[in-house]
Amino acid sequence: QVHFVASGGGLVQPGGTLTLSCAASGSTFNIATMSWFRRAAGKKRELVAGIRRADGPIEYGDAVKGRFTIDRDDAHNTVYLERNLLTPDDTAMYYCHALTYGPLIYWGQGTQVTVSS
Repeated sequence: QVHFVASGGGLVQPGGTLTLSCAASGSTFNIATMSWFRRAAGKKRELVAGIRRADGPIEYGDAVKGRFTIDRDDAHNTVYLERNLLTPDDTAMYYCHALTYGPLIYWGQGTQVTVSS
């Protein structure tokens, strides 16, 4: 089992910056990829960014390329998402996600981000 503690959500003004963090615990040795997904009201869940290892391949969703940066601290089993130039379209529940070598999938409970003036 893998469990997550996410932090950094909240209210931010348009154009602002906010960093999310997600710390994994449990069977972290078996984690291959850590990612962030989001779901906005009335929309489907979408990939925000994923990173295989701290120096591994990174994938970004089209909506966030050039604005968001994902990073991973393998020593502390933590993944970060720095989000710049936020717009109201970035308002969503953000979920931490892990894919193990099993492969098994684990989801965090989500942290709400609201971009509004």
